[in-house]
Amino acid sequence: MTASVHSTPLPSETDVEAAIRAALSDTARTIDPAKPARALMPEGKWQAVLPLVRRVAIRLAQEGTLGIYRKGKPVDPADFRGVYRLGPPPSASPLSE
Repeated sequence: MTASVHSTPLPSETDVEAAIRAALSDTARTIDPAKPARALMPEGKWQAVLPLVRRVAIRLAQEGTLGIYRKGKPVDPADFRGVYRLGPPPSASPLSE
């Protein structure tokens, strides 16, 4: 074996933040966290970026510049599990599901 799946370097947190913001600018609704991950690693290795997307999303939500939603409702960024979506902060724009 010559190359490992992990041989491709992961993007920086700055790149992930930019990808999240770009994906959100394309819609008025929430996005799947896989969308910015795919934009950063389109060659099929985007799943490796998902933990980084989650970490950056949590930081942005704690800063108040991003919302994390589960089943259409805002969640506590420090304590959520399962499938989630990213969107504008709850105070900025109410989302209708």
